[in-house]
Amino acid sequence: MNLIETTGKTVDEAIEVGLKELNKKREQVKIEILEKPTKGFLGLIGNKMARVKLSIIDLPEEDAKKFLKEVLSAMDIEAEILVKLEKDSLSMTIEGPNMGVIIGRRGQTLDSLQYLVSLVVNKNRDNYLKVFIDTENYREKREETLVRLANKMARKVKKIGKTVSLEPMNPYERRIIHAALQGNPYVQTFSEGDEPYRKVVITLKK
Repeated sequence: MNLIETTGKTVDEAIEVGLKELNKKREQVKIEILEKPTKGFLGLIGNKMARVKLSIIDLPEEDAKKFLKEVLSAMDIEAEILVKLEKDSLSMTIEGPNMGVIIGRRGQTLDSLQYLVSLVVNKNRDNYLKVFIDTENYREKREETLVRLANKMARKVKKIGKTVSLEPMNPYERRIIHAALQGNPYVQTFSEGDEPYRKVVITLKK
């Protein structure tokens, strides 16, 4: 629900009703006064209520930061969150001590946080916003590790002449493997299995 019309005895009362319904603060909405309250005959007959329209101001970076801060607080983690919004993507960087907990095993906790934030910011949105969360430059380091792994396994496949299956990976990491070996003249890649156990298979080109 991105907008709502509400009524009240006064304009302020109608606004407060709308803010409560939308669960937003006054600075998070655009307010349009549709009708001001009027008193009828002798102040009793024909009284008109105030009517207002409230539209939520689209601030996905603030929604994302607020949600992530609440999640980190629940995890007893104090950290600074830097947010950057560019067209159809939202980048968030978490800075603080003990970021290993945020990353998790092979980035699984980081991926989960990224997924949850994506759900929050894309709720009721017409245009999908891609969310990217990182800490301690983990994403770039992981990509470098995966590219090295891809090339190492490609050399192994070429040497032994047999197909090699990698460990299960998320879609983002599988794309890195596929891209790294896309131009390899000796091997080809494909994915097999169901999520979350889907993995990349490296085999000799026929």
